[in-house]
Amino acid sequence: MITCIILDDEPFAHQVLEHYISQVPELVLKAKFRNSVEAFEFLEKSSADLLFLDIEMPLVNGLTFLNTVKQPPATIFTTAYKEYAFEGFELNAVDYLLKPFSFERFQKAIEKTSLLNKTTSDQTIAIKDEKGTVNLRQNDIISIEGMKDYIKVTTSEREYVIYHTLKSMLERLDPRLFIQIHRSYIVNRVKIIRITQEMVVLSNNTLAPIGKSFKKDVQSSLKL
Repeated sequence: MITCIILDDEPFAHQVLEHYISQVPELVLKAKFRNSVEAFEFLEKSSADLLFLDIEMPLVNGLTFLNTVKQPPATIFTTAYKEYAFEGFELNAVDYLLKPFSFERFQKAIEKTSLLNKTTSDQTIAIKDEKGTVNLRQNDIISIEGMKDYIKVTTSEREYVIYHTLKSMLERLDPRLFIQIHRSYIVNRVKIIRITQEMVVLSNNTLAPIGKSFKKDVQSSLKL
């Protein structure tokens, strides 16, 4: 069960989200708000697993609001402005829904949320670079790129180049989170913001190709 709240100043947006939420058995709408002050007061006293958050709102926009909440819920941005997508993912948003969005697109965002709930937030993997050993949270890894005898591990904070093979790295990662999409690329499913037949767009605004021999598995796994 995933408890959720809505923060959006548009009545019609509330209607759409409430309808979509009612169609997903695992979602329970806990509260809904038209302004940031009420939502902030609610989160100071209570909690929710998921927040549907608009960006362009009077007084305090969604990005500022999310920065002020000490322990924010997992967040799905719902907005008519695509130019905020990169900033949204920098705040570790689960997904970014561009209005008007379909129920099918809404479902994909919920699947990402469910995946995060099923994986432990403190699940880590140890990697060793030239500075020593680092324990990385698997949820923070965006992509892993193979470069002959080395791999490049990219997080939202920095990149690590380590002596490792892509195959052995894949064996150490949580298969619920990670998928190999190319002979040289592993990506975090949750960090995918857009998919085409040839590539995926990741939350750090980079592109990763989908290899021909991987296409069928990727299409099946990511429900293209």
